[in-house]
Amino acid sequence: MFESKSGILLVGGLGFFAFAFLSNALVPALLYRHMPEQTTAQLVASNSNLMYQFENLSQRYPESFAAHFGSPTPENCAEALELGRRVYTGEGCWHCHSQFIRPVSREADRWGPVSKTYEYQNELQRPVMFGTRRVGPDLSREGGRRSNDWHAVHFFKPTLLSADSPMPAYPWLFHGSPDKPNKRGLALITYVQWLGSWLESYPLYEAYAPLPIPRSKILPGASRAGDQNVATESDSSEETSTGGAAKESEAKESEAKESEAKESEAKVSPPESSTPKSSETTASEPKSSATGSNATESSATEAKESAATKTAKDQPDGSSK
Repeated sequence: MFESKSGILLVGGLGFFAFAFLSNALVPALLYRHMPEQTTAQLVASNSNLMYQFENLSQRYPESFAAHFGSPTPENCAEALELGRRVYTGEGCWHCHSQFIRPVSREADRWGPVSKTYEYQNELQRPVMFGTRRVGPDLSREGGRRSNDWHAVHFFKPTLLSADSPMPAYPWLFHGSPDKPNKRGLALITYVQWLGSWLESYPLYEAYAPLPIPRSKILPGASRAGDQNVATESDSSEETSTGGAAKESEAKESEAKESEAKESEAKVSPPESSTPKSSETTASEPKSSATGSNATESSATEAKESAATKTAKDQPDGSSK
C-alpha cells in the first residue's frame, strides 16, 4: 500500500485533513475556551449600534413596527434578531451569501477585516453561516453600510436597485409595498444590520472619493456628502472667478476716473506762460552774437586787404625797383 502512488496520496490526504482539523478546530477552541458563549440578550445589551438601527426601524415604519414589536426595547430587539436569523436560514440566503472573510485574494480590501474566532462565539452562530458560494457579496460586514429603507426595497424587489441582480424577490415579507414590512421583514432587516455591528470600524464603508462633477450637472437638492462637497467646491471656484472679475472692473473704473480728472484739470488750468519762449530767445542770443562777431572780423579783413592794394598802386615806379 505504501509503495504505490495511490497509497502515498491517501496517507498524505488523511494527514492534511488531520492537520486542518487541529489548526482550525482544536487550536481556536483551546484559545477561546475561557470565553463563554454569549446569548442573544447579551449581544443586544452590549451593542448600541444594533439598537440604533432597531430604533430607526420604529421611526421609518411606525405602524408596522408598533403592530409587531411595540416599542424598540432591548428585549424586542433580541426577539427580532432571533427571528431574523431563522428567516435568513429558511429563505436560503446562506446559499448565495457567505459570512466569513478569508485572509486570501485581497478579501480584506473588498469586504473588510478578516473574520476572527471570537466573532462566532455566540448562539446566533450555531451553526455558523459560512455559506457555500458567493453569488452575492459577503455579508459578515454588512451592518450599517446601507440604510433600512435600502434593505426594505432590496428584499421587496432587488431589480429596483440593481437591474441585473440574480437575487429573487421576497414580496411575502411585506404587506403589498416596500414601505409596509411585516414582522418577518422587520426581523430580517434587523438581522442583516446586526452583521458586523460589533466591530470598532463600524460602519465599514468603502473608500469614497467624490467625482469632479460640474455644478450644472448636479441635481438640485442633492443630499449626499460627496454632492455637497462638489457643490461647495464649485461655489468657491465661482466666487473666486466672480471676485477676480469684480477686481478687474474696479481697476478699469479707477483708471477711467483718473483720466477724466486729468482732462478736467487740463481744461481748467491757464494758458502756458511765455517764460519758456524767452528762455529759448535767451538761449539763442549767444548764437546771434557769435554770428555778428564773425561778420565784423571778416569785414575788417577785407578793409585791410583793399587798403594794401590801394597803397601799392599809389607808389612810383622807382620805389618798385
